[in-house]
Amino acid sequence: MSSQDTAAGPAGAARPADVLVIGGGVVGLAIAWRAAQRGLAVTLADPAPAGGATHAAAGMLTPVAEAAYAERELFALGSASLDRYPAFAAELTGLTGAPTGFAPTGTLQVAYDGDDLAVLAEQHRLQESFGRAATRLTARECRAAEPMLDPAVRGGLLAAGDGSVDPRLLATALLAAAELAGVRLIRERATAVITAAGAAAGAALAGGTSVAARWVVLAAGWQSAAIGGLPPGTAPPVRPVKGQILRLRPRPGPAGRGSPEPRAGLLSRTVRGLVRGSSVYLVPRSDGEIVVGATQEELGADTTVTAGGVWELLRDARLLVPGITELELAEAVAGLRPGTPDNAPVLGPAALPGLVLATGHFRGGVLLAPVTADVNTHYRATQRLPDRAAPYTPQRFPRPAGTPAPRQRPGSQPPRAGQRSAAAEGARKWK
Repeated sequence: MSSQDTAAGPAGAARPADVLVIGGGVVGLAIAWRAAQRGLAVTLADPAPAGGATHAAAGMLTPVAEAAYAERELFALGSASLDRYPAFAAELTGLTGAPTGFAPTGTLQVAYDGDDLAVLAEQHRLQESFGRAATRLTARECRAAEPMLDPAVRGGLLAAGDGSVDPRLLATALLAAAELAGVRLIRERATAVITAAGAAAGAALAGGTSVAARWVVLAAGWQSAAIGGLPPGTAPPVRPVKGQILRLRPRPGPAGRGSPEPRAGLLSRTVRGLVRGSSVYLVPRSDGEIVVGATQEELGADTTVTAGGVWELLRDARLLVPGITELELAEAVAGLRPGTPDNAPVLGPAALPGLVLATGHFRGGVLLAPVTADVNTHYRATQRLPDRAAPYTPQRFPRPAGTPAPRQRPGSQPPRAGQRSAAAEGARKWK
């Protein structure tokens, strides 16, 4: 049976999967890959795997540069995921031969004027309180680190431990690794979770067929809340948050030759800037491309690229790095991030036994993919969440009256003999 076979119909011709993953962004792909590596029969359902928010993302890995008040626990989760990235990316490339664009080159936060610099000073104090502060740089030191910065930049912070990855390359590598590990890919939308004996038992697909599974992992981003078949109070409280993003590329030189330096290398690391109170980031790729983003708009499921959004991004990016005006505007795209009421992910068991949530990552889906996959693997193997993931269960949100609390799936058993080593490995990893 090929990895893209159609699912079994209601008669159940195919054996049930151990795990059905609904959603094929970087989070869903990482979960499916890790589960298949542990010998489980895994099916992933998504009409366009590696698309959606993953396709639009810039790929910043910046827990230090994006540290925020009231998000200390999220900072710890992001830092734990960043610590996993070197091995995670190397393993993917080693298995598939495909690059991920992982670049542990740090993030330079810069301030355009005095007020922006005061905000960065407060950010530095927050980072210090988290125990992972960036290094303060003068205006001269900022330009020494990134010579193409505008002379008007007043100063900044260098978060040397941060990095970036190319989400499109990463998703391609994850897709290849998942298929190599035996994941069965179904390019259809899951329309509803199927229940049996009071527990999740699979999903119905848009084409009229269904997939049976012992575990269902809901990792469909902002669409996770819209899937059918869930009892009241079970759907995660996620909503779409629009983000417009641009891709700028060096223009071809004479006679089709590539653009000469330094145009092909305006930046060597991610630059996050404050420009008169507005935030903008520029993420360089190894081929000279620069990703500029991103707006944050509460407009529902709207993916229209607007003149105003493009103008604001280019305006602020140009003030920080004037050389971008010589680049080609190669792409403008809008994606939909899965936002939650507290901007943190939803991880772990739902009120419906057998259903596990891995959604609501908001701006951090790419950063949190490795740790989310490990959390999911650990929970399925041990029936317990690691302590670091405990703050992100769906139980932190109010449940409608009468909604049952999560309970263990009826008939669930300890890991099978061939899976005990994986469970032990997961337990050690989270100590």
